[in-house]
Formats: sequence, structure tokens, C-alpha cells
Amino acid sequence: MRSTTPDMLLVQLGSHRWLVPLLADLAAHRGARFVELIHRLGLPRDSLTRTLDAATAIGWVQRNPGHGHPLRPEYILTETGKAAAARAATISEAQSAIGLPPGAATRWGLPLVAGIGAGHDRFNALSRLLAPATPRALSQGLTALGRHGLVTREVLDLRPPASRYDLTGSGALLAAACAA
Repeated sequence: MRSTTPDMLLVQLGSHRWLVPLLADLAAHRGARFVELIHRLGLPRDSLTRTLDAATAIGWVQRNPGHGHPLRPEYILTETGKAAAARAATISEAQSAIGLPPGAATRWGLPLVAGIGAGHDRFNALSRLLAPATPRALSQGLTALGRHGLVTREVLDLRPPASRYDLTGSGALLAAACAA
């Protein structure tokens, strides 16, 4: 049966393009300093700062209390962050397996893949499922997923014309990781 509500954890994971790789890295290394994260993730300082701020605001990441110098803090996962990081690690592994670079997905990319994988194959069905997303954001997300070879679009010969979206083999692998 198709779900009619979006997976909120997946929506939160997709809210910043670097949250999935950040959480997966913090889970793998049980915390890290800012400079270590910059080098391992290959991010500019401001992108990492924004992503850490977002993860902290959600409640997934915190500074390690009593560890290190105040100007060189170490970041660790909170208890709720550990559950999100486990899912992020699964998604990150799937992205690596299909050759998708970290941070390649748009904000709505992961929820779109999960939605199509759950049987929502028409644009309006995806729009209803991901109600906070604008039609433009969904269109850009679907275009980006098509560019990465995760989604195909079939134009149906109807009046008015309609489109149906389907996952490729790589997209199905990512959808399975998103659903795990």
C-alpha cells in the first residue's frame, strides 16, 4: 500500500545537501573536529558551518563537552542523531555503490526517490505526497535525478499529456536504502 505521508526523517536528511555525508562521517569516526570534516568531506568552511548549524538545530549534532580547545571543537552525534546517522550511512553507502557523489542530491531528491519507489509515479501524486515542496522544486529535483540516471520520465499519450516517472536500477537501489 502506498504511503500518503512523507517520511519526515528523509525530508530532514534532504534539507541540506551535506547532511547525509556529514552524519555518515560522524557515525563512522565517532565524532570529528571541524578541520577533519573539511578534509574528509571536501567542503568549503561556510558550507560545513551551515550544515553543522542545521544538524545542531535539528538536534542531531552537538559539540563534545569538555573536549578540545574552544576554537577547535569536536562534534559528536546526539542520541537522536545516532538513529539519523545510521540511516544516513545506509544512504551514503548506496550513493557510493551507484557512483553518485556526496551532496549531489537536491533538497527533495531523496524524498522523490523514496516516493517513486513507493508507487507515486505521477507528478501530482508526488506533489501531494511532498506537500511542502513547490512544483518548481519538485521539477528541478526530478530533472536532477534524471541527469544522474536515477529516474526516467515517460510521456503518456493522453489528453492532456501526462508524465509517469520510474526508477532505474540505480534509483531502485537508492530507494531501497532510503526506505531501510
